[in-house]
Parts: sequence; C-alpha cells; structure tokens
Amino acid sequence: MGLLRRRKDKPGTLRTASRGDLAHLDEFLHTRSGVEAFVEPRTTVTDTTILLVASTGEWTRRRVDGPDGAADFAKKNKIPIYAIEQVGYPQRMRDWNARKKAAGD
Repeated sequence: MGLLRRRKDKPGTLRTASRGDLAHLDEFLHTRSGVEAFVEPRTTVTDTTILLVASTGEWTRRRVDGPDGAADFAKKNKIPIYAIEQVGYPQRMRDWNARKKAAGD
C-alpha cells in the first residue's frame, strides 16, 4: 500500500530540485554537443529552472536550487550560462520547436 502513496508537498510551496532533476540534466549534457545553459527566474508557481539547449536546438528544463545552483552546475560542467531575461530564448531552440510542431511531435 505504501508504494501507491505519492509525496504531497504542502499546498502553496514550490518543489525544489531533486537528484532526479540533476541526473536528467547530466544525461542531457553528456549525450548532446554544444550545450549551453540558460537560467530562468523563479515564478509564483515554479522555482528557478535551468534550460539546457544543444547546438541542434534540442532542449530540456529542470528545477535547480536557485541561481547559485544553476551557476554551480554550469561551472562544474564547464558550459556557458546566461540569464534568460537578459538574452532571451535562443533562436535554435525556437527553430527546434517549430520543426517538432510541423512534424506533429
């Protein structure tokens, strides 16, 4: 019976980064080339996230432990990091999304 229980966060609290989030980011980073990181600020419904974008435009997003967590991840992995509110979303990501939409994915 305990296996069916889901972890319930307190209503009104933000979910922070987990080991699974970081494992997913590591997997994405090490299986794609030309990956750059973009920090997305905390909102009322989502904690700080890091957006990884490969040279192809393929991307993934996961929660991190604040802007410092994003900076630490980028530094540890020696990848460039940008503040999304300063540079915007990269064109290659928008192109990737458009190609996926056109293909019906």
